[in-house]
Amino acid sequence: MALRDIIVLPDARLRLVSEPVKAVDAEIRALVDDMFETMYAAPGIGLAAIQVGVPRRVVTIDLAKKEEPPQPLVFINPEIVSAADEKSVYEEGCLSIPEYYEEVTRPVAVKVKFLDRDGKAQEIDASGLLATCLQHEIDHLNGVLFIDHISKLKREMVVKKFKKAARRGEHPKPKVEDDKPSHHIG
Repeated sequence: MALRDIIVLPDARLRLVSEPVKAVDAEIRALVDDMFETMYAAPGIGLAAIQVGVPRRVVTIDLAKKEEPPQPLVFINPEIVSAADEKSVYEEGCLSIPEYYEEVTRPVAVKVKFLDRDGKAQEIDASGLLATCLQHEIDHLNGVLFIDHISKLKREMVVKKFKKAARRGEHPKPKVEDDKPSHHIG
């Protein structure tokens, strides 16, 4: 396993549409292992492969609290097949947009089909935080960021701030002392 760098706004790779995984092989499983190590170190609860510079449709999620044992989930080629009409609001953050949080409205529940770490077809009915996290990460795979779900004015302010920081050679990172890794969805 290896810790990978998380790419940060305004990196253009965050807008790439990730390619489907053709075969779940040793290379993909090594990527998954690296993604978990990177996600836990950040700390975060979700990570899409594109966030570590790999444009493949791979997502890692772990919603376990600090005092609980890890509960790692792997979603390869995830696809939302249905979404609830009912909406929920959650304050989201992103490891690729560190230290910025905003309320986002999304469907309260989704059904997702995907391949697991062994390449077996699976389907999950997700609600609550898992549904939010899955939608956030699948958005990443499609080149969509959570700030695309907020007002244009707020989005432009955030992008401007991160472009300015990049020009100064500053790369904000999530605060490790933030005891709410659930804010750092991915």
